[in-house]
Amino acid sequence: MSDPTHPPRRFDGAVVLVTGAAKGQGRSHALGFAREGAAAVVICDLAEQLDTAGRMGTREELEETAALVREQGAVCDATVVDVRDDAQVKSWADSAVHRHGHIDVLVCNAGIASYAPYDELPLSWWHEMIDINLGGVAHAMRAVVPHLVRAGRGRVVATSSAAGREGVPNCVHYAAAKWGVIGLVKSAALELGPIGITVNAVCPMSVDTDMCHNDATYKLFMPDIAEPTREDAAKAFTVLNAMDVPWIDPADVTEAVLFLASPAARYITGVALDVAAGWNALHSA
Repeated sequence: MSDPTHPPRRFDGAVVLVTGAAKGQGRSHALGFAREGAAAVVICDLAEQLDTAGRMGTREELEETAALVREQGAVCDATVVDVRDDAQVKSWADSAVHRHGHIDVLVCNAGIASYAPYDELPLSWWHEMIDINLGGVAHAMRAVVPHLVRAGRGRVVATSSAAGREGVPNCVHYAAAKWGVIGLVKSAALELGPIGITVNAVCPMSVDTDMCHNDATYKLFMPDIAEPTREDAAKAFTVLNAMDVPWIDPADVTEAVLFLASPAARYITGVALDVAAGWNALHSA
């Protein structure tokens, strides 16, 4: 008999894996699943700085995420993993199954951003972006999906972007990678749907994280301002959106991720769900 003083939560007893969870959206997602009853939240992050990217998470921040998840009552394993390395990602997923017995949800969140005009884009930047933002999703899915297939159920949610729905000047590599995530998700959804596994993507617009708030991003949006501030950025970013906001909170994206991974979305698969304050209204379809 259910206890009315402790109503069931959406992910009671679930085992959830989240990549790129040291900070930002990944941390928010990990905490969201823990608050909704997940028994174990298994997280990873590169936890080191890449020269081409904005400020990335650290080992200390990865451990801080783990501590915050544990405060919510979930077990949390935190591991340094480079999602560019298929073997590392597979070992991480296999270890989660060995320790917790199964996997219910995979959230492929790890990603970076960088900017350059197409004719000045170093080839190394292109490869790094594709390897992390698209290859990292593919590696995580390759590692986890066989476990979901054996169980005959599961949820996969990948982070794409509003920039994965249309062309974006000065970040063709980012847009290409995020567009590729949508193609990967839709194709995998067709193959895995008959087995009982859903595969979806979330497409946020600018999110109130370090990936949005840094000199490189500010300069991209405000090239005519010598030293743009957060207040300057708020004005520039708001112009993008039908709703009168410059950016969204990571928690807003988390709510979409939780929905897609929940029983309420059991018949939703192959979707690229915009969480974009109306920027998505400019998409052609």
